[in-house]
Amino acid sequence: MTTESADPGRPTGDQMLARLAGERKPDRSRLRIYMGMAPGVGKTYKMLEEAHRRHERGTDVVVGFVETYGRRHTAALLDGLEIVPRSRVEYRGVAVEEMDADAIIARHPAVALVDELAHTNVPGSVREKRWQDVEAIRDAGIEVISTCNVQHIESVAGAVETILGVPVRERVPDEVVRAADEIELVDMSPHALRQRMRHGNVYPPERATIALERFFTEPNLMALRDLSLRFLAGRADQELEGAVLSQGIELPPVTERVMAIVDESPGCRRALRRASSLSTTLHAAWIAVAVETPSVQQSRDRRQNLQANVDYAVDLGAEVIRGEASDLARGLAEVIAEQRVSHVVLIHEPRRGIGLGRTSLADRLLDAIPGLEVHLIGETAPAGQHKR
Repeated sequence: MTTESADPGRPTGDQMLARLAGERKPDRSRLRIYMGMAPGVGKTYKMLEEAHRRHERGTDVVVGFVETYGRRHTAALLDGLEIVPRSRVEYRGVAVEEMDADAIIARHPAVALVDELAHTNVPGSVREKRWQDVEAIRDAGIEVISTCNVQHIESVAGAVETILGVPVRERVPDEVVRAADEIELVDMSPHALRQRMRHGNVYPPERATIALERFFTEPNLMALRDLSLRFLAGRADQELEGAVLSQGIELPPVTERVMAIVDESPGCRRALRRASSLSTTLHAAWIAVAVETPSVQQSRDRRQNLQANVDYAVDLGAEVIRGEASDLARGLAEVIAEQRVSHVVLIHEPRRGIGLGRTSLADRLLDAIPGLEVHLIGETAPAGQHKR
């Protein structure tokens, strides 16, 4: 079975990582990211503290770009660190300051601090996105320490827009974040962050009041915190699985992983919602698989419905795999084995008439994959109908 990303025109995660690996120079350096659920948790502060620790040990550290937003405790940590001057770019008659990646490369320190990985550079800059600047700096053999909020990760941004109703314009590809050598979560309870805002430690008082009422509500922060924990848990799962596989140890999946099937039917959304809920309960990553078989006719309506359900899965936080297989069960079994899936969620299809003698998809998958758990979702009862 072959796989591709949800967007046929965009490379898969594996393809992106392979491309990045192929483009790397022998002296390509490391990337460390401080990640948080929202502005104000202390990512930049932690980054600057790390810079001072390294500076005191004799490491050549420079500030490539740090945004303090007027936070005095953060600004104080800039003292004693060398700051590379920013470039000035004219845009619509206004001079805008951006990070000067070329100046950092020319200075060639051991470590550069680069705040806000998802930032979009002003038009007229050498590169469109700051993460592209970071890739160029690392290619020059300079280690980068950066920061990122979870909602700016591309696969999470869609879920944030769906859950919170807030547009996310600044985005960084998942592949760039997942390829980081280290990711450290800067965590804080929603209540503590709201208290920090009330005390004026994040925004000025007038802006803090509006933020607390709109974006920084307790339910919103709880959702963002959950998304950040799930993203980091998924990365930890991948690292653990990779460590086991690299040792050549034949073991069942050492971490939980959930899978659901995407087709054009309205009912598949119930399976996707259940898979998303199950992955949250298990603190597991989950994937949605759309399989094309020769027996399926490619009508226009079907393609549109399938794509709508794929988009729905992405909004729920799934990694989407699309591909073709001559046999549905065999193709799914290949994905389950390759992705080391432990749970599969399927819509139950009652056997009727001449279909009574056929082996169900669930039975075929259970026969093919030892230890697999299959969750069958029954049909919803018609309105007004109650079971006795």
